Amino acid sequence: MDKRSSKTRYQLASNRKSFLGLTKESALKGLFGGNAFVSIVVLGLITLFLFKEGAGFFGQYRDSLLLYRQSGLEYVELMRGQQNALSALTRYLNSIRSRQIEKLAEEGYDFQESRAIMEESEDFFYDFEDLAVPLREHVIEANEILSAARDSYQEMQNLSEHRESLLKSGRQDEADALEIREIDFALFFDIVKSRESEYIKINENLIRGIEGILPSTPDFGDAELQAKTERFKELAGMFIEEVSKFEENVLAWERSRPVPISEAFTSFIFGKKWVTNSSIQDWYGLIPLMSGSLLVAMVAMFFAVPLGVGAAIYVNQVARSLERDLIKPYIEFISAIPSVVIGFFGIAVFGTLIREVSGWESLAWIDFFPISERLNAFTAGGLLALMAIPTIFTLAEDALNNVPLSYKEASMAMGSTRLQTIVRIIVPTALSGIISAVLLGFGRVIGETMVVLLCAGNRIEIPRFAEGIGVVFEPVHTMTGIIAQELGEVVHGSMHYRALFMVGLVLFLISLLINYFAQKIVMKFQISRG
Repeated sequence: MDKRSSKTRYQLASNRKSFLGLTKESALKGLFGGNAFVSIVVLGLITLFLFKEGAGFFGQYRDSLLLYRQSGLEYVELMRGQQNALSALTRYLNSIRSRQIEKLAEEGYDFQESRAIMEESEDFFYDFEDLAVPLREHVIEANEILSAARDSYQEMQNLSEHRESLLKSGRQDEADALEIREIDFALFFDIVKSRESEYIKINENLIRGIEGILPSTPDFGDAELQAKTERFKELAGMFIEEVSKFEENVLAWERSRPVPISEAFTSFIFGKKWVTNSSIQDWYGLIPLMSGSLLVAMVAMFFAVPLGVGAAIYVNQVARSLERDLIKPYIEFISAIPSVVIGFFGIAVFGTLIREVSGWESLAWIDFFPISERLNAFTAGGLLALMAIPTIFTLAEDALNNVPLSYKEASMAMGSTRLQTIVRIIVPTALSGIISAVLLGFGRVIGETMVVLLCAGNRIEIPRFAEGIGVVFEPVHTMTGIIAQELGEVVHGSMHYRALFMVGLVLFLISLLINYFAQKIVMKFQISRG
């Protein structure tokens, strides 16, 4: 038989059935093969959109920082830093007083008796608080002068923009009626600058007052309160040493120093504050949001990885058919639960439960128990772990299924136990797929919005990692949460609006980097195994 006539009946039928020159096979190949092209196009459009909406942020932020410096408000902020340090010292002293009141109540003293006992130490507390008054008043007065200048400048800028719009629309008479004045920042700043000698005098009196009052620190006759008092003395001594540094920074500050675009970039990437709608200066720092996202993600993966991977290994290698049919659908069903429902559960049940458990007497030995906030990184992370487990479980089990059966049979034939076979043969062989499963689970966690928005507490602060494991019970804010919370309330094209898009761009780039390094890890493992 001629080779050319040896085609199958299916092939002949397929060749006869064509449309516009395309057979069924070629059409399907083009349809599904085009997914990669579509993915690239979509990825490019998303990147372009994020860049387009966020492109003007750094220019706007630089102009804002420049105005902040030229108006002299940055100068006032240096003095306010010293004021805040003194306020923190005062708050610590007040915490000692509050603790004394609690101890007296625990010992059975009524209000009048507590007042009589505390009368001797009250003068010390009030005298120390009075020491902060001159510095606070000096900062307030300087801020009022320079804020008024800044506000007047912004008002004139708005009038100038309004005048330009009137001129473009041909309304010359209305444009000419607007009175636009030049605001001389130097004039206002010189008024504040001329009072530097007063600021230096305030510091001298402050140091002298603290040094004079410390010897009269009350003796509470209680070990705990006495330890806190000694700590207060140490903090007061540290503050005295820092006064000279604050003063040097204030005196060395220059209003004319330029603000390069790189300063706006570093202030965003490495900034430690996210403050909007401030009467002084808006700050858009990424560190509080990124650290909050990573903390929640770490909590989630701490639970999701061992549970998801462990469940996959058990179902695939150990469980009987009945167990497999029961466990697998229930785990995969979790992914069908809407995230908002899980968030409601976190608010109403899980967060409250965690706080109540932390108050048990049997757990009083834990330093950070009881916790005060029911919505925190642990609450959000625990719920996100629940959402990540189905992803990790399903993909990890698929990876285990792809291990050739001959590997298991050869291991068992060599006398290995089931556990040895799983640990030394099955899991290492499927490790690349398991790593992919974990990373995809991490991607699900880091990109989740509704749960963290409802359950993370939404406090924009850098978590206090120095406190150890207790940091997971602090309220945090995340990159996804800040976008969902604030994007609907900002003016289109404003600096705040573009800042949120820059946060989205950073989140997008993080996801791309995670996938890139995941591929590198997987390929490295595959090469080493081969």
